[in-house]
Amino acid sequence: MSKTITLRIDDDIYSLLKAAANGEKRTISNFIEYAAVNYLSLSSYVSDSEMNEIENDEKLKKEISKGLKDISSGNFKIVQ
Repeated sequence: MSKTITLRIDDDIYSLLKAAANGEKRTISNFIEYAAVNYLSLSSYVSDSEMNEIENDEKLKKEISKGLKDISSGNFKIVQ
């Protein structure tokens, strides 16, 4: 079931959203939904319990530390 939200934005942001929506041939509402979903799908979110598990994983900490040292010393290869 879809929900309705109220969003207060200034005129400059509205103009930017309207231009972007027109460029995508979308309504402003649909563009905001599209942009939000796109942003969230490209971002990484970790729950508190997952973060605690990561922070307390000594093996993972050692591997990350080793990786950072390898990067600092130039001991890596970029694979395309």
